[in-house]
Amino acid sequence: MKAFLLALAITLPATAALSQSAAITVWPKGMPPGGITQKVDFGNHLLEITHREKDGRAELHKTKADVMVIQSGTATIVWGGEVIDPAPTAPNEIQGSGIKGGQKQEVGPGDVIEIPAGIPHQFFLAPGTQITYLVVKVVKP
Repeated sequence: MKAFLLALAITLPATAALSQSAAITVWPKGMPPGGITQKVDFGNHLLEITHREKDGRAELHKTKADVMVIQSGTATIVWGGEVIDPAPTAPNEIQGSGIKGGQKQEVGPGDVIEIPAGIPHQFFLAPGTQITYLVVKVVKP
């Protein structure tokens, strides 16, 4: 948790704390009050929970960094290289069928991952496994 807070402090602009209202956001037991599909946009960052039971698609966010905290399960994350069959899915968002030339890392509960804007990434899960993680999407200034 200390590593996550440090990563968040480094990634978020110092002025973010000054511009927030007096209210705070609490997700008891790491789950948004609106359920796992709830995404909260704070302007300069977004919060969401992601749960996967199968491989993800290759993703590249041009204007957002991802900070992820693995809550449960395991996976292999591949990052770097080039997105195969890239296609825009939203403004500044690209997905593809895979990654060519990336690096691999096994991840599990408690691991904190920071992916800068512009870096392709993709999760792979072994058959019968799952992974759940908190994502903080930080908007690039």
